[in-house]
Amino acid sequence: MKNVGEYRIEEFPTSRIATIDIGAAGLKKHHIKALIELDVTEPRRLLRDKKKLSEKITFNSWLIKCISHAVEEFKEIHGIRKGKRKVVIFDDIDISIVIEREVDGKKVPLPYVIRRTNEKSISEISDEIKNGQKQSINDEEDYVLGQEKKNKVLMKIYYYLPGFLRSFIWKSIIKNPLLTKQNMGTVMITSVGMVGKINGWVIPVSVHPLCFAIGSIVKKPGIVNDKIEIREYLYITVLVDHDVVDGAPAVRALSKLTKFVENGYGLS
Repeated sequence: MKNVGEYRIEEFPTSRIATIDIGAAGLKKHHIKALIELDVTEPRRLLRDKKKLSEKITFNSWLIKCISHAVEEFKEIHGIRKGKRKVVIFDDIDISIVIEREVDGKKVPLPYVIRRTNEKSISEISDEIKNGQKQSINDEEDYVLGQEKKNKVLMKIYYYLPGFLRSFIWKSIIKNPLLTKQNMGTVMITSVGMVGKINGWVIPVSVHPLCFAIGSIVKKPGIVNDKIEIREYLYITVLVDHDVVDGAPAVRALSKLTKFVENGYGLS
């Protein structure tokens, strides 16, 4: 063909098939989207002080704990609809994160579900994430990190199924609150801002009832005690399932999260 120029053809990563299916299913969810920015100047200072004392906790693990604690106080925000007239509200808060690993020379995002984050300390969450980052993997068909390995044979079959059958499988999982929680938790956190600096918000697509997209931390002027100071602000996008929660309780939950984050919950 003319005017094409040079190009190369690469193998399409198998793991992207599941990502595409999740994206298609997520577009059918009725999520309320909230774009917020939080002043993290004080908690960042407290974290630096803890590192000087050799307390090895990360910003991400602390933020996960803040989110978990806010959800614990407003559990309906991570509820999952069951049929037309019921909602299942779980006591345990299982948070799904993405850990980027290298497989066959390519970086592949793999899901990791941190179970019962409401019962774990910040340091325990931090250690669990580090263990997931170090976990040995053989190929993309490992599919998920952690102890909950999926059956490789079933996953390989899934990848070769036609699109309408894969869509049917996801619909079956999403309609069943117990299957949803068992396979992917109830809260999703994607930390895109930790990969590269983005001065703004990222709008994700998710099948979870509650999803957080963590953006970058940027320095800009803020007002503290009626004075202008240079502060550090974190961009966060939040998706809340509007089929389960109305706007008012969702705002109350996010207000509580704002208080936890800006006051450095669990750090002082």
